[in-house]
Amino acid sequence: MIKKVLISAAGRGTRMLDLSKDKPKHLIEANGKPFLYYLLSNLKEAGFEDIIMVVGYKKEFMEEFLKQYPEFNIRLVNQFDILSEDRYGTACPLECAKDMLKGESFLAVYGDNLYAVEDLKRFNIEDDYSYIAGLPHKHPENYGVLAVDDRGLLKSVVEKPKQPVGNLINTGLYKFTPEVFDYLDKISISPRGEYELTDVINLLAGRGKVKTLDLKGIWLDFGRPEDIKRVEDYLNGNWRANKDDKENS
Repeated sequence: MIKKVLISAAGRGTRMLDLSKDKPKHLIEANGKPFLYYLLSNLKEAGFEDIIMVVGYKKEFMEEFLKQYPEFNIRLVNQFDILSEDRYGTACPLECAKDMLKGESFLAVYGDNLYAVEDLKRFNIEDDYSYIAGLPHKHPENYGVLAVDDRGLLKSVVEKPKQPVGNLINTGLYKFTPEVFDYLDKISISPRGEYELTDVINLLAGRGKVKTLDLKGIWLDFGRPEDIKRVEDYLNGNWRANKDDKENS
């Protein structure tokens, strides 16, 4: 079984405005506890016990969080100790943690996303494929969209496509085999000025190495101030509001 999880949590989260001015957005509270607590609790309940979390912005607050919640087995990696501060992007956490993950399959998530325990369990797959989680959406053109073939293999992730390629959006939940590191140094800086994880995934997909798996439960992004209430609605059992968010957000 897969035990290791890579959590990307180095950014500030500027879309949270002043709420993330003095701490990482992952530690903004919902129902009296940091959002990160709920992600970690679900990962632990799903059976993932060895967590590597790449941090950066105000890392001292993450260190305090671990002291407050010692029940989580987490190793912190400071991105700015390994990479220059001008090297940015979603592929960077893999660079930072590659020596701790090489040779093993692992789960990868972002520290500002929340998934159902059952979906996390479904991603504990020991085979030779990497996996990416998709979710049907009414407005896929606003997201990264998964182009999938008839066998359920990923063809590519297309960012905010101008022409329709499907309605499955990328939710940022991945299972990677060790092969992912073979492609990490083959990507270049994107037009956005970043090193993109989706570029690595597209290289893997080009070799027929990535399968897609639809989420069955909740996916909540914790990126804007209004997301606090959505998360609290979910935590308080407001399933109807949660369903509407999932379909229309």
